[in-house]
Amino acid sequence: MIKAIRTVLLFEYITATRKGTNMKRIYFLILILSVVGFVRGDSRVSQDPLVVNSKTIALKFENSKVRVLEATLKPGDKEKTHSHPAYVIYVIQGGKTRSHAADGTVTEAEFKTGDVIYRDPLTHWAENIGDTTIRLILVELKN
Repeated sequence: MIKAIRTVLLFEYITATRKGTNMKRIYFLILILSVVGFVRGDSRVSQDPLVVNSKTIALKFENSKVRVLEATLKPGDKEKTHSHPAYVIYVIQGGKTRSHAADGTVTEAEFKTGDVIYRDPLTHWAENIGDTTIRLILVELKN
């Protein structure tokens, strides 16, 4: 959608400069582009757990096949909304979590030390609802 708006914006700019018409239409389209981009969080970066949760997630390794993250959630910690491709979790230190999916679904789970879990692509935010620090290794799979 953003590409379409950018194309329309460029077309309107060219048309307006050729005709010498009022620039209000261009300013209006710039406003729409900005609002849509802001509301959608229009980049992968804005949903990247490494970026939005930099206090709780650290990059351990990355290549063309996988990205490996370490997540540390202290009791009461709440993440910001982020997305993962398909990924595998290895639980270093377990605990209780509550996950809030983008569709509004809320699930509670208890990770046990040593668990290995596969997850399909997901947009969510999670919180540590237990009384222990949770440490996870997340292996995100790339295409």
